Amino acid sequence: MTVTATSVGPSDQAQPGTAPRPRAARLLRLVPAAAAALSGVLLYVSFPPRTLWWLAPLAFAVLGRVLRGRSWKAGLGLGYLFGLGFLLPLLVWTGVEVGPGPWLALVVIEAVFVALVGAGIAAVSRLPGWPLWAAAVWTAGEAARARVPFNGFPWGKIAFGQADGVFLPLAAVGGTPVLGFAVVLCGFGLCATVRLLLERRGGTAVRRPVVAVALLSLALPVAAALAARPLVSDQAEDGTVTVALIQGNVPRAGLGFNDQRRAVLDYHARETERLAAEVRAGKVKQPDFVLWPENSSDIDPFANADARAVIDGAARAVGAPISVGGVVARDGELLNEQILWDPDKGPVDTYDKRQIQPFGEYLPLRSVLDAINEDWTSMVRQDFSRGSEPGVFTMDGARVGLATCYEAAFDWAVRDTVTGGAQMISVPSNNATFDRSEMTYQQLAMSRIRAVEHSRTVTVPVTSGVSAVIMPDGRITQRTGMFVADSLVQEVPLRSSKTPATRLGILPEIALVLVAAGGVGWAVGAGVRGRRAGDV
Repeated sequence: MTVTATSVGPSDQAQPGTAPRPRAARLLRLVPAAAAALSGVLLYVSFPPRTLWWLAPLAFAVLGRVLRGRSWKAGLGLGYLFGLGFLLPLLVWTGVEVGPGPWLALVVIEAVFVALVGAGIAAVSRLPGWPLWAAAVWTAGEAARARVPFNGFPWGKIAFGQADGVFLPLAAVGGTPVLGFAVVLCGFGLCATVRLLLERRGGTAVRRPVVAVALLSLALPVAAALAARPLVSDQAEDGTVTVALIQGNVPRAGLGFNDQRRAVLDYHARETERLAAEVRAGKVKQPDFVLWPENSSDIDPFANADARAVIDGAARAVGAPISVGGVVARDGELLNEQILWDPDKGPVDTYDKRQIQPFGEYLPLRSVLDAINEDWTSMVRQDFSRGSEPGVFTMDGARVGLATCYEAAFDWAVRDTVTGGAQMISVPSNNATFDRSEMTYQQLAMSRIRAVEHSRTVTVPVTSGVSAVIMPDGRITQRTGMFVADSLVQEVPLRSSKTPATRLGILPEIALVLVAAGGVGWAVGAGVRGRRAGDV
């Protein structure tokens, strides 16, 4: 056996001060993963309570750079990292009172949708006009996330971070799908434009159609938003009403406020009576009607004479009908109910919340959760039942649509109050269980989007803040602090015209989902044909 010595030249040895090539390659492979996660964080920073809406297109520009030209498998992983970077900080409020378990479980599940979107964007990124297809794929992902599992969770829709942005008027054109699509398209258009500029600087010839698509993807969403501005108006069409919002506050933040239900009711009655005294003193205008928040009377006033007497007294003192948020047991069902309370006749109408919150108002998979942690299931001892009809109260001649708290996140739950005749919208809420987290501000931004989407005044009475009055153009004209007793009184416009978004309903979203399906289908078909050609 002959052994041949092989000489080792200088080029084959690791040089002093240089990292071995395998290690450098591993580090380079981490760059896209880090960029994907950090761009997700950048998207989170664009959301309320911050007003950095313009960071959202930048986040998608980075995501587009990370995903473009990659395999669908790489897109799946990078998309998941983007989803974690975005949703982990955005949804941290879900674990404020129940610990990190439910928060992390929610994020892990919701990020799967973003991962699938990442795979789709990677697939269509090789197509001509890829920013259009990629933005539509993102919209399709949001559409799916708003519907499954457990009837969906739309929190974190791109539109909900744009209440202060230039794109806001597009909400009146096609609702949250069109508004979100425009933001994402602008981001991917920015990515394509920067890439082309770098290629031209490097001496690479760029075809004119490619340049046109990139520039249009960047500029067209902004131009469309500017063109849509005439749709946004705060002018009264059906006169005005003077509305009062009552924020009674709670004994303490967190889940424990439920243990003092009578105190919460008394606080709201007391604040209403204080407002009545100011009206009598001529300090504020007499309201035409009064809006109390969700859970302002968790004692059933139909079954409890004391609670009924307290609400009666408050309504008579202020001399106006009150929309009371109650928890009502009826025919063996537990209902989250808004009750229209007349100062002379008592309760005259009701609205039962239709989009109830999973794990908050009902427990899916109760037996499984009970086996994991009995404390979680003990928080929701009985599931709430769903209402079946849209809520529109006639209050002193005005038609007031009702979307209770969580419902404000769902397009259909707000729209059908307007198609049902609502001239203004109220979003009674209870955020006391989430302490001083960003949840309150995220939800307030949703209501601002809904105001522009349907061109309606939106009022947000909240147990512990932030309560607010929002004009049909999305401006907040009055707001309270958090965890203080307060009231807001304001004359607001009533409107009856319908925006294109109200008229079109789900159609823009369906159209964008079909565009996404077409793009993914084209990309898959092109890939199959390419593999077949390579085998020949």
